[in-house]
Amino acid sequence: MADVLNVTDETFDEEILNSEIPAMVDFWAEWCGPCKMVSPVVEELAQEYKGRIKIASMDVDGNRQTPGRFGIRNIPTLILFKGGEVAQTIIGAYPKSHIDEEIKKLL
Repeated sequence: MADVLNVTDETFDEEILNSEIPAMVDFWAEWCGPCKMVSPVVEELAQEYKGRIKIASMDVDGNRQTPGRFGIRNIPTLILFKGGEVAQTIIGAYPKSHIDEEIKKLL
């Protein structure tokens, strides 16, 4: 996942909330089957929107604070941020076309 930034509890605020451009974070876990389906889609979108939106992922097992802050109960969860605020939340494994539409609304 070369174009997808890996964020942690320590780097989240700086990389995502303080980002100059909109951002999307994929909250996932290694054991999550639907997360594995979403991961290649997230990678494709990161390549397609490079420089226009920051796309990141966070392992919820290794980072407990940030998912708790945003009330994440189910994964995969994609949260889109604009200006440091939550703009949209997508819970579950959706097709690329749906995620792409949400990103376009953000830009």
